[in-house]
Amino acid sequence: MDDLKLMTYIAVGLSFALYIGVAIWARAGSTKDYYVAGGGVHPVVNGMATAADWMSAASFISMAGLISAMGYDGSVYLMGWTGGYVLLAVLLAPYLRKFGKFTVPEFIGDRYYSQTARIVAVVCLIFISFTYVAGQMRGVGIVFSRFLEVEITTGLIIGMGLVFFYAVLGGMKGITYTQVAQYVVLIFAYTIPAIFISLQLTGHLLPQTGLGADLANGQPFLARLNTVVTDLGFANYTTSSKSMIDIVAITFALMAGTAGLPHVIVRFFTVPKVRDARSSAGWALVFIAILYTTAPAVGAMARYNVIATVNTHVAQDKPLLAQEANLKAEDRPEWMKRWEKTGLLKWDDKNGDGLIQHYNDKSKNPEVLAKAEALGYKGNELTVDRDIMVLANPEVAQLPNWVIALVAAGGIAAALSTAAGLLLVISAAISHDLLKGVIAPNISEKSELMAGRAASAVAVLVAGYLGYNPPGFVAEVVAFAFGLACASLFPTILLGIFSKKMNTQGAIAGMLTGLIFTFCYILYFKGIFITPMAENIPANWLFGISPEGIGSVGAILNVVVALIVSRVTPACPDHIQHLVEDIRTPRGAGTAHAH
Repeated sequence: MDDLKLMTYIAVGLSFALYIGVAIWARAGSTKDYYVAGGGVHPVVNGMATAADWMSAASFISMAGLISAMGYDGSVYLMGWTGGYVLLAVLLAPYLRKFGKFTVPEFIGDRYYSQTARIVAVVCLIFISFTYVAGQMRGVGIVFSRFLEVEITTGLIIGMGLVFFYAVLGGMKGITYTQVAQYVVLIFAYTIPAIFISLQLTGHLLPQTGLGADLANGQPFLARLNTVVTDLGFANYTTSSKSMIDIVAITFALMAGTAGLPHVIVRFFTVPKVRDARSSAGWALVFIAILYTTAPAVGAMARYNVIATVNTHVAQDKPLLAQEANLKAEDRPEWMKRWEKTGLLKWDDKNGDGLIQHYNDKSKNPEVLAKAEALGYKGNELTVDRDIMVLANPEVAQLPNWVIALVAAGGIAAALSTAAGLLLVISAAISHDLLKGVIAPNISEKSELMAGRAASAVAVLVAGYLGYNPPGFVAEVVAFAFGLACASLFPTILLGIFSKKMNTQGAIAGMLTGLIFTFCYILYFKGIFITPMAENIPANWLFGISPEGIGSVGAILNVVVALIVSRVTPACPDHIQHLVEDIRTPRGAGTAHAH
């Protein structure tokens, strides 16, 4: 066994021993422990657990990959996911915590005095959670397939077993403390390689300042990166190719989607007091900011290093499209060969010259294409999956093996922490909201816990299948989940808190309208379960809004339909209107009581 593989086994093994030890130490003994960790978690600890829950495989693995591939356009993910936390802290968390219920469907069922509304919320929640968990499971598969050098299917099965173990055994209490450990692992795994690479390229210790600094040859890093990508026919790295309406729509869908995500909202039920809900949202932002401010540098430096590996003229002022600039296939580094085994990096010698040509053969710049044709190129020969950029980054930069092993442990921690939180939300929706709340109200606590664990087992199997056959790359799948949350749950929770007049019929009609419209739009353009029926190009989009941003339109439709229907149907009962007033009364320091 080579040194890197051995070190990876040690890093991943030690991190899992830590998580499993914590899960056993803090395992759930009651339904209150299982769903909300007994309601006694310190705000700083809860902030760290929330950060780990939120910074999923999409944040750790895919976001910097998106920024790396899309440049400035990838920043919408950064803005949307961060802004969502502000919405959550200000508009939702304290009020939901004051209401004092375990789950989002429970809030919706009680606020809208309707079991039907609760069931519709459960359906929305399961749609969102499964779409989201598909992205996490793909992340798990990518990490295991590379670092344990196994097939992606084997990696998924290992990951499914581990998620099931500590989600089902520990419940929310076990997950909370496990996620604190996972946060520590993933943040070190993300920032240490970034510091190394920033020092290598720019001499700056902080990647955040390294991004705007000069290279060793005195050229500004971002200016050089722009020159490199445009010379090879790719889009300018620091300018946007999206329309302003699409940028706004995606950012809002991600913001409102974050605020409406059930597995994040439930974290605020785990603190002792209402004011602690606000406090832990603030701490979560601090912990999240460490990774999110590092991501743009990680994405940009990874892109630069990958191009520099296959194009020897990148670090020099020589033409990039030139025969002598291309890497010989026989000289390609070990990291490329290792990633080729996973199928996530591919090299195809189209013109048979034994050199690797990496350029944009679909470029809109005729000069680039004419130059490539004159050199006898037959098209781009290197394909790099954007989801591998963060994981491959330390290998590309030739960092020590222990750093590469640490990144493996961090990637697995990020994917598994969110997957576990999502599975708990799915099991709570089925056992607590459907079974105890609707079907069998008199079920014993023991039977409810058993049903929750059985639901988790089924959810793990479905999530594993979605990870094996995902509807897109990690961050794209997660963006769809956020869009569905934005269009269905977010407006309904918001209207439930701030509108006394909103009634059952309005809420149900709004939720269904938002969910169905958004789901059908994504299905139409992305073909999640069927062959795409339409070309996914901006000219065909409604108002020029992409499937990633359509949740914003779904949310507007939800609110409009809900308001119209509530006006023409029987008014909301007085006791519910008083309940809404009570939720909004600024008695922030009091302990919440279950109604």
